[in-house]
Order: sequence, then structure tokens, then C-alpha cells
Amino acid sequence: MSVAIIFQRRSIRKYTDKPVDHAAIQTLLEAGMAAPSANNHQPWHFVVVTEREILDALAAAHPYGKMLSHATLAIAVLGDPALSSAYWVQDCAAATENILIAAAGLGLGAVWLGCTPREERVKAVQDVLHVPREYPVLSLMALGHPAEEKPARTQYSKDKVHWNGW
Repeated sequence: MSVAIIFQRRSIRKYTDKPVDHAAIQTLLEAGMAAPSANNHQPWHFVVVTEREILDALAAAHPYGKMLSHATLAIAVLGDPALSSAYWVQDCAAATENILIAAAGLGLGAVWLGCTPREERVKAVQDVLHVPREYPVLSLMALGHPAEEKPARTQYSKDKVHWNGW
């Protein structure tokens, strides 16, 4: 996968009804688990959702998740603070981004829906997915075959770069 795939990763919110095949889902999960992790604690868990009833329930539960009612796949990334109380958020965020980039590389569309630190979102998704309270939901991703196309882009801004100090 070339670095250019990063520029192709865009938030896609419209999907066809074609399901994502199991091999692609496996690749997405492997990409997530390839993320860097503080002290290699790997405090992540993933809930994979392909059932329409659950996708619709997630769409209703998350205030910005309406596209889930058209997605054929969702992946929730949960943390285990008992494994890494200080860095589970960063580790799970890296896993989420890896999945989003891998989705672009597979020709899939995806969008990141934030849950943590919004407790009401965390609890709503935990309730739909029957997740024990000790595993907070960092993110929820809607995924599928894209029904919209967005051009590759970079958002580089030289004003955000400071060389050798501020």
C-alpha cells in the first residue's frame, strides 16, 4: 500500500447495499491490530456488526450515526483500561485510523463516529452491543462499498509546521 492511500481516505457516508466480504473484514481487523500500542498492551477489542437490525439500532443510538442505516458493516473499537489505563485511548485511536486507511486501500468507504469522551454515546453503543461497562467504546465506524466518490486530498498547511522548535 502506497502512502498515497492516506490521501484517498475520506469520510464516506453513502453506501451501496453490497455486503463487505469476510476476507476484507479480516483484513480490516488485522490492520487495526497492527496499530502501535504503548508497551504493546494492545488494549483494544472490536465488535463487528453485519446484521441489519443491529446496524439500524446503532444508527438510532448515535446522534451522528444515521449513515449506519445504509452501511453493511460497522466496527466498534473498545478499550480495556485495565490493560492500559494511561494509553488505551491513544492505542484505540491508532487502531481506528489503521482500519480507516485499510478500508480506503480495499476500495471501501468508511467514516469515524466518535464515542469517548461522550458518556451518553459510550453507554448508548454499549447498550446496543451488550458490551460490559468496563470496556468503553472509543469509536464506531460505518463501512461499506461507497455510493459516493470524493477526490483524494491533503490538508497540509505550512502554518501548522514548526521546524526545530516553535
